[in-house]
Amino acid sequence: MLTRLKSTVRDTLVYSLSNIAPKVVGIILLPLYTAKLALGEFGNWDLLDVTVSILAEIFILGQATSIILFNNSDEFKEKKESTLFTITTFVFVVCAVFVLFAEAVTSLFPEVFVNAQIHAAYVRLIAYIVLLRVLNNLFLAKVRADEQSVYYTIVSVIKVLLMTGITIYLVGWLNRGIEGILYAAALAEFFTIIILLAKVIPQMKVKFDTQILSSALKFGLPLVFAAVGFLLLNLSDRYIIKFLLGSKALAPYSLAYRVAGVLNMFFILPFTLGLMPVAYKYFGSRDDKRFFTKLMTYSSFFFIWGFVFLSLFSKEIVRMFAEKPEYYGAYVIVPVILLSYVFSGMRFTASLGMLLTKNTKHVAWITLGAAGFNIILNFIFIPMFGIIAAAINTLAAFVIFYFLTQILSDKYYKIPFENYKLILMIIVGSILAGVIYFLPTMNIALEILIKLVLVVLFPFILFVFRFYEKAELEIILSPAKILDFIKGIIKGADKTSIDSELLVP
Repeated sequence: MLTRLKSTVRDTLVYSLSNIAPKVVGIILLPLYTAKLALGEFGNWDLLDVTVSILAEIFILGQATSIILFNNSDEFKEKKESTLFTITTFVFVVCAVFVLFAEAVTSLFPEVFVNAQIHAAYVRLIAYIVLLRVLNNLFLAKVRADEQSVYYTIVSVIKVLLMTGITIYLVGWLNRGIEGILYAAALAEFFTIIILLAKVIPQMKVKFDTQILSSALKFGLPLVFAAVGFLLLNLSDRYIIKFLLGSKALAPYSLAYRVAGVLNMFFILPFTLGLMPVAYKYFGSRDDKRFFTKLMTYSSFFFIWGFVFLSLFSKEIVRMFAEKPEYYGAYVIVPVILLSYVFSGMRFTASLGMLLTKNTKHVAWITLGAAGFNIILNFIFIPMFGIIAAAINTLAAFVIFYFLTQILSDKYYKIPFENYKLILMIIVGSILAGVIYFLPTMNIALEILIKLVLVVLFPFILFVFRFYEKAELEIILSPAKILDFIKGIIKGADKTSIDSELLVP
């Protein structure tokens, strides 16, 4: 069990780096954006960034997951090279058609973009960014499937450095604004794809296999609807706020979302991206359900602990990223969005029952249903209560999304999650995080000290409620065993003397 956990943690840290690269850059450069962009421009940029994410999920057609599955499938083991070529070729053609469409619209109907907040240049750049990002994600899926962690990490770091450096030059030095941000993203994706092509081309066999394509689309297309539904659930409120309240109201909400996104970027997204290769690897093995059970508990523990920390320090983080006082009030909605992210991360593990048994169509319908529910709530309550309603609506939708996912997953592959512990963590974490709304004005040093104490209290309060099992306490209270766990993560999934300790129910 412990060996599997080490492998999961290591894969989580390594194989998700390039997928979070754009988000890392977005967080790092927030002070630059808030300083160089007007309030309305910041809202418009956030909307364009959201649009790129949604379009990239649509045009990848769920084939990143297909590459990972088929690469390690016995059925297609002898067709790895033609599988990669077939999927890449098909997806490239689809994305190329999209780029041509964008070029045609902006060239044939220039009057549409006259005096508009969204310029024709933005539309063209978005199309090229989507094309390049989709191809990059396909190739990186192949690297993940082959577990080539060193190469993956190098490419990820290069991409982050390129995007950051080019953005600082174009936006900070040349004052190119939104167009500079988009150019930086396109150039970083372009140079990254050159690096990746040198790696994946030798692994391709020039053979277009319609049988492979049929199987890949059958598996992957339902995931497109699930991915788009998830993005709509997570991001549609930006479009609605823009439509109902305008770009200036959207700006502080967007900043709050990006501050809360630190939890998603460093904890939840890496975990979810690294989970599926691990889940497929151990599915059907001895004690696999026990492994998935503890994976849910341990991952939720760190998600919620991160939620507590970021909520309590949300005011300081917002002020650190924001260069203008108009953004300072955004901290109020950060804890609500953070809790939504917690349920989002838990939901992914809860969906294993459907994903492992290939019942992906249900994932799509649940996700789209939750997104539709959220959109309806937003149109009703945002005009009445403003942006705080959007955050609360998103939380309500994610809670329902999580429970529906677990109920349906249990029908196909029931995993005995430790629901009492999950509920306990959410209640304790919410109470501790909620203190941010009641802290009076005081000395800064004293305030920081109180917040740090509250953060540290989280695992100790759980101990009072008998949260930890005996085997877990033995490891937690042993520095030698903790050091052994860390070494296992760094060195690899070697067997240790305590691998079986967490197998005890």
